[in-house]
Amino acid sequence: MSLPRYLEELQQQIRGHAEAYGLDCFEIRFEVLSYDAINMVAAYGGFPTRYPHWRFGMEYEQLKRTYEYGLAKIYEMVINNDPCYAYLLEGNSLVDQKIVMAHVYAHCDFFKNNLFFRDTNRKMMNEMANHATRVRRYMAKLGADEVEGFIDTCLSLENLIDIHAPHIRRRPPAPPAEEQEDAEARPAVEVPRLRVGRKYLDPFINPADYMEKQKQRLEDEHKRAQRFPPEPERDVLGFLMEHAPLRPWQRDVLAIVREEAYYFAPQGQTKIMNEGWATYWHAKIMTQRVLDDAEVIDFADHHSGTVGGRPGALNPYKIGLELYRHIEHKWDTGRFGKEYAECQDLELKRRWDRHLGLGRDKIFEVRRLHNDVTFIDEFLDLDFCLQQKLFGYDFNPKSENWEISTRDFQAVKQKLLFQLTNFGQPLIEVTDANHMNRGELVLHHRHEGVDLRGDWAQATLEALHRVWTRPVQVETVVDGKPTLLRYDGREHQAEKIG
Repeated sequence: MSLPRYLEELQQQIRGHAEAYGLDCFEIRFEVLSYDAINMVAAYGGFPTRYPHWRFGMEYEQLKRTYEYGLAKIYEMVINNDPCYAYLLEGNSLVDQKIVMAHVYAHCDFFKNNLFFRDTNRKMMNEMANHATRVRRYMAKLGADEVEGFIDTCLSLENLIDIHAPHIRRRPPAPPAEEQEDAEARPAVEVPRLRVGRKYLDPFINPADYMEKQKQRLEDEHKRAQRFPPEPERDVLGFLMEHAPLRPWQRDVLAIVREEAYYFAPQGQTKIMNEGWATYWHAKIMTQRVLDDAEVIDFADHHSGTVGGRPGALNPYKIGLELYRHIEHKWDTGRFGKEYAECQDLELKRRWDRHLGLGRDKIFEVRRLHNDVTFIDEFLDLDFCLQQKLFGYDFNPKSENWEISTRDFQAVKQKLLFQLTNFGQPLIEVTDANHMNRGELVLHHRHEGVDLRGDWAQATLEALHRVWTRPVQVETVVDGKPTLLRYDGREHQAEKIG
């Protein structure tokens, strides 16, 4: 569907302004949708076609109700694709359409240039349609209930991926089959000894305690090489796809869920940066290049709604926008480096300005190289925390209210980083897929100070059992004590270990 003439002209105008500021985008194709159509697309995660599943209908009903009750309104959606597809809501005011277009161009620049989107599928629009066709084919052949039930299981495990896998090689290349056979046939481990000219020097050149330690180290390495998997496997879905006893159609469905989880992962890793970048540029383009005098008040009203405070929730638009502005100001004025950090004169630091003008280049560099965790870790400093009046809050069981628990900079920053690391979800990895030589699956929870939620852990073990078909267990910590949670297909067990 082509845009009306006035929106086409507006798109060309805003694209020219975006390019003049240095934004580098894929081609963007805008479509105007009614509120009902845009809710349907939003329920599908922004894609016009997805595989059939009840959760998309649930999402649609929720979006429809929130719109009808005036609780929320979708202004824009944009898909990481080449070309990018973006949607405008029919009936929005002209000011809203201008804001959305400027916002979308900045999103597209971020998708194209941020390091964490580098390995994403840029033809995902077509891939999603292929996924839908394959799933519908399985449903027609096997029945909707069976296929949808297995999709339920896969979706309950979709967060068990290694979000860094596209950028890090976790496993070395497998050795040739001949080398593997040689390794299996290799006799007991022997430590090479240094050759000496005199026999009496051997205890000094090859001391017994050192040789014993080296022998133990080599034996441990040999045992690790025989373990399955040899090293802990963070990509649990990938491991299940390769080694679980699945039928071909089940393996394909699991691969579909896994591929889509990896596609959406960078968006979760860069939510603050991406929304902050888009908000920064729509504000700049609108206020400096696009707005008429009669539109200023409407823009201010709608922009403030975007960056306004949300009780009990972190607003990624607000914190991302302000942190980009903070970085730009610091690099424009030279408020970084050893000299500034060691300056003890508060008045001098308040007036500090080296007139470097490096801010714009710096934020483009940040946009290219960072994700939310590194963005917050490197650039959220004490000055920013004080300026934005950041604080941490917790539930007080005595008063039964949520209350401010700390204003300490390090505590606030650490709490924010903890929420962002791995999307705030537990780190789970496969450590043994043949426990006690019985084909049982053992996982390990990297405990970071927060216990697993009991009912969720049990539901996850049940889903893993449906895929693995053998008993599964996870090593974790409960109430400060190492604990093994186990599910054998009939009952759950929890026992203290260590």
